[in-house]
Amino acid sequence: MRPLIGIPCCMKAFGAFAMPNHAVSDHYIKVVLGPVGGVPLLIPAAGEGVAEEILPRLDGLLLTGSRSNVQPGLYAGPPHLEGTPEDPDRDATTLPLIRAALATGMPLLAICRGFQELNVALGGTLDQRIQDLPGRLDHSTPVDQALPRVRTGKAHAIRVSPEGRLARLWAGLAWSPDSVPVNSLHNQGVARPAPRLVPEAWAPDGTIEAAHVEHAKGFAVGVQWHPEYDWAEDALSRRLFECFGAEACRWAGQRHGAATAAIAAE
Repeated sequence: MRPLIGIPCCMKAFGAFAMPNHAVSDHYIKVVLGPVGGVPLLIPAAGEGVAEEILPRLDGLLLTGSRSNVQPGLYAGPPHLEGTPEDPDRDATTLPLIRAALATGMPLLAICRGFQELNVALGGTLDQRIQDLPGRLDHSTPVDQALPRVRTGKAHAIRVSPEGRLARLWAGLAWSPDSVPVNSLHNQGVARPAPRLVPEAWAPDGTIEAAHVEHAKGFAVGVQWHPEYDWAEDALSRRLFECFGAEACRWAGQRHGAATAAIAAE
């Protein structure tokens, strides 16, 4: 049985009447069905009560990127500039989900906005509009501007700790810790890492590009770039999802094994 992977939705307006919809990009559905090897389950942006009801049914949690930014009030940050998209319904859903998943040890992979949510959920802070900060790169736009490659084009290289989780995941693949090319499509980023968040990859301007959760009971990794866009061509991206999927399979086996044991004991 394939693991059930929860994917929290964003709230987005669609149609002529701008009706609110719970939405997830198809890229995340395909990556769960592909290298993760799981079955995607969309989690509505319905607030905190969702976590305790849905989490026991899941085998993994995939936190996605999004155009919206985490509300500054959740990390005591300054107000966003006017016009900055926010998604309070998603924030109210994902932050409790993250804490609950980490408490149980459920495998968790956080991407872009999801990485920022992971940091905020654990008590960290965010930088807003990194491109406006002195000495920082514009992380919102890749160097390769050609439209077919706007998501997959490599924007800059990152330096990866040879002692980190990513290095262990990528063992046996051809890569250099001093220069891993990644795409880049974000305005916000991790400012002060949460006490349990251990950075292990950095952009040339010092922006934190990846981290793991210290003393986590299970797989708990976040990346600032978008591996879901290029996993079919990029071996490092594919391995990241495969390892997450393997941990979700292990979790599913434990969950179903415990359920079977409980039934047998009745």
